[in-house]
Amino acid sequence: MNAQTESSEGSFLDTIKLLVSALVLIGGLYAFYYYEVEVILPLRALMVLVGAGVGIAIAMTSTQGQRLWHFIQGSRVELRKVVWPTRQETTQTAIAVFVFTLIMMLFFWGLDSGLLWLTRQLVG
Repeated sequence: MNAQTESSEGSFLDTIKLLVSALVLIGGLYAFYYYEVEVILPLRALMVLVGAGVGIAIAMTSTQGQRLWHFIQGSRVELRKVVWPTRQETTQTAIAVFVFTLIMMLFFWGLDSGLLWLTRQLVG
């Protein structure tokens, strides 16, 4: 087999996997509403959760799912490299944002009041 045939077969299989995954998820949601009267709510919620879990598990076996999983793993590695601010830095930044917001609020209130006064003077 050449690369083009393998790629198209893999693509077709991935499409089937994603369709089955979507159908399983929709089936769990359908079961939630179909058994609305006969089955208690916790069991119906479990149907949705199982449908979502199985659907996600099937989707993760596709090429797109594998790429998503590698992206998540890479993101976790990058997240560990982040230097998070201290509590004091966070508090100081929040206070600075609050004060700046208050100043801008007063500025725009004054601008709005001035333009309102000017408009009333011009209109009469």
